[in-house]
Amino acid sequence: MHSFGYRANALLTFAITILAVMCAIASFSDNFNSPSPTSQVQVLNINWFRNKPDGDDEVSMTMNISADLQSLFTWNTKQVFVFLAAEYKTRKNSLNQVSLWDGIIPAKEHAKFYIHTTNKYRFVDQGSNLRERDFNMTLHWHVMPKTGKMFADKIVMTGFRLPQAYR
Repeated sequence: MHSFGYRANALLTFAITILAVMCAIASFSDNFNSPSPTSQVQVLNINWFRNKPDGDDEVSMTMNISADLQSLFTWNTKQVFVFLAAEYKTRKNSLNQVSLWDGIIPAKEHAKFYIHTTNKYRFVDQGSNLRERDFNMTLHWHVMPKTGKMFADKIVMTGFRLPQAYR
């Protein structure tokens, strides 16, 4: 009646259709998760704050970064990319962002952390704009699902200020 090729094609088409429906349900189920992550950053010390020979300001600081991102994980979450950025305004730019630290959280067990570190990346401003500058620390995250669209959000922590004089 039906050839082997016809039966294999029907079976494969059915399997792919079921897989597509399961992926769509998994992606849709993420809409019901309402995460409530928390984070806190403390600047413990400004290690150096200098004006480099090319005229740019550079800052090195020691920080405590703590976060509980466990609520971001669902059964559809593959991993979470997280980074801490210093954000500030200057006369030239309404938003300046400098990434200070980043990491990849592979599982929910690692999503609650406390890190004592210096900034992983250089905090440099093009020009002498950082003296006595107010800035925010913002923890950004990107949730990478097993299937479906990526989700990104952030927590903004205010009240940080750089010193008036270079050190």
